[in-house]
Amino acid sequence: MDSQSSWTHVHEQNRKAWDRLVDQRNRFARPASDQDCHDPLAAVDGLGWLGGNIEGKELLCLAAGGGRQSAIYASAGARVTVVDISPGMLELDREVARERRLDIHVVEASMDDLRGLTAQSFDIVIHPVSTCYVPDVVRVFQQVARVLKGGGVYISQHKSPVSLQATIKPGDGGYVIQSPYYSKQAVPKVSGTSLREEGCLEFVHRWEEIIGGMCRCGFVIEDLVEPMHAKPESPRGEFGHRAQFIAPYLRIKARRREQAVTPSSDSNHGELWLPQ
Repeated sequence: MDSQSSWTHVHEQNRKAWDRLVDQRNRFARPASDQDCHDPLAAVDGLGWLGGNIEGKELLCLAAGGGRQSAIYASAGARVTVVDISPGMLELDREVARERRLDIHVVEASMDDLRGLTAQSFDIVIHPVSTCYVPDVVRVFQQVARVLKGGGVYISQHKSPVSLQATIKPGDGGYVIQSPYYSKQAVPKVSGTSLREEGCLEFVHRWEEIIGGMCRCGFVIEDLVEPMHAKPESPRGEFGHRAQFIAPYLRIKARRREQAVTPSSDSNHGELWLPQ
């Protein structure tokens, strides 16, 4: 299978998987509640990274269908475009827009191919956990850098590399690394856990690819947090128990440089820009 066929296979499998998850009313396919929309930024920006006011901002919800993200940010006054690969997830955005009388622009596309969006057209890009569903995360960052205005904010959340590498349940010696770090193959499929989405192909992205990739695509990283999910009282093997040893997610605030850069296609390392 050539590279293009492989990418198409990944996209198609994940599109179908997410459409099935919509039918199953997965937790990520539940539209925003009245409470979410009453105080929208409190629901999604507890860290204050958006500065408390996004009225009139052009905002892209990337790989964020499902009727929650788009409705919350539109309720906060942003002009929202939502991109997702799953028609089923996007239909939830259309439904919530009609019900709440919100102006939400819906685009069916993959996060690593945003050619249908105009360059430098967004002030903010919000990107919930989803980069694990594409083989090459740097391609995603290149696309975001293209559509984001200079000085624009990119807030993204990712599954941590070690969380995707490690076993879901502990053995006698605890949680074990089972997937190689330097691999372009999808990690083994699992079911029955909130750490993974059943039926989806997921990929480990190295720290170099996530952090270095952002920097080389023209972003300055302003903050990074690992949201706390550890619960000492959780039974062995449950989500909260595993999170005591392995942080499941990381959240990054980055800002696009006024002059974006594109890494060389024939090099693993571009010029790394550092603030003076």
